Amino acid sequence: MANKNQTTDRRRFLTTLASGAAAAGLAAIPSVNLHAEETFDSATDDNPDLWFNKVKGKHRMVFDATQPHEILPFAWPKVFLLTNAATGTAEKDCGVVVVLRHSAIGYALDHKLWEKYKLGELFEAEDPKTKKPSTRNPFWMPAKGDFQVPGVGEVQIGINELQASGVMFCVCNMAITVYGNVAAGMMNMDPAEVIKEWKAGLLPGIQIVPSGVWAVGRAQEKGCKYCFAG
Repeated sequence: MANKNQTTDRRRFLTTLASGAAAAGLAAIPSVNLHAEETFDSATDDNPDLWFNKVKGKHRMVFDATQPHEILPFAWPKVFLLTNAATGTAEKDCGVVVVLRHSAIGYALDHKLWEKYKLGELFEAEDPKTKKPSTRNPFWMPAKGDFQVPGVGEVQIGINELQASGVMFCVCNMAITVYGNVAAGMMNMDPAEVIKEWKAGLLPGIQIVPSGVWAVGRAQEKGCKYCFAG
């Protein structure tokens, strides 16, 4: 019972720290700088405005993933594609963007980072199989049959599977900055090195954007309707 309480307290501390830092303009973490040119490096990060020009299709939707929310950030895009297909619109004619921001950013990172930084604990993200804090990214290249929905059966909602269906994923650089500093503080590491490692460990095809709210706005400017992925 003591270990369970300690884990809960640690999760609460991390969530409060990161949320409080964001709410206070990140002032709670001295090494974070709010200047856009310093949190998003236009010299090394791909141009996100050009990336949004890739949004195509007759029916367009942006899914705003702010927290792990179980399987929902990945189930809703799949439902959107399936039900459009059922009403006569093929996947290729749908434009789907998933914005991973706040504590959902872990899903943009590879398995090694989940294990090293205990991202399942940091982001309160459970492994769908074990129902414990995940030590892997459960939505990156999942095994066949990993996800079952009552009345539907097996669903292919891995990030790689959704990407193959044309779904576009992006991740919030501001949240990487905040949570990278939090993780660095917990592990007594250099925040700049942690953030660098996290960016190097982004999954293939995921675009880094200055912030998640920026991306939600850009997606809507491209004609995407808004859907909260929770």
